[in-house]
Amino acid sequence: MNNTPPMSRIALRKYLALALFAAAGAFPCLAQNSQTFRTCNEKAKTQSEMNACASAELARVEAQMDDVYNTLLTKTESQPEALAKIKAAQKAWLVYRDAYVAAMYPAKNKLTEYGSMYPMKVSLLRAKLTQKQVAALKELLRKSTD
Repeated sequence: MNNTPPMSRIALRKYLALALFAAAGAFPCLAQNSQTFRTCNEKAKTQSEMNACASAELARVEAQMDDVYNTLLTKTESQPEALAKIKAAQKAWLVYRDAYVAAMYPAKNKLTEYGSMYPMKVSLLRAKLTQKQVAALKELLRKSTD
């Protein structure tokens, strides 16, 4: 039998849930939603293989973003002002994404400073940011079809 009082178990569960939530925010790789990524990463045995999984996840999310963006451009091609603003917003987002990643990893010699996990961390951070942009583009797409 478990000798831990019920309140202590509840507190422990809350603490563990909070710790897991915090870890997911601190490590972008824990926050990835793609089953494809998780399956790939579970099979990976080396850092190089994990880097490849992260790179593939980024490519998958970027392809999704490109699809939504191109659909949005097609839907708004008859509205030149909206089209120009959408293009400007996407261009600005790309600059923001790159600047954000650079701010997160500011060292000049990235591999020396951040280690062999650096390529994986950057790919996953870019994928996470891109997932958010996909959602924003989908919102613009919904608005443009109303």
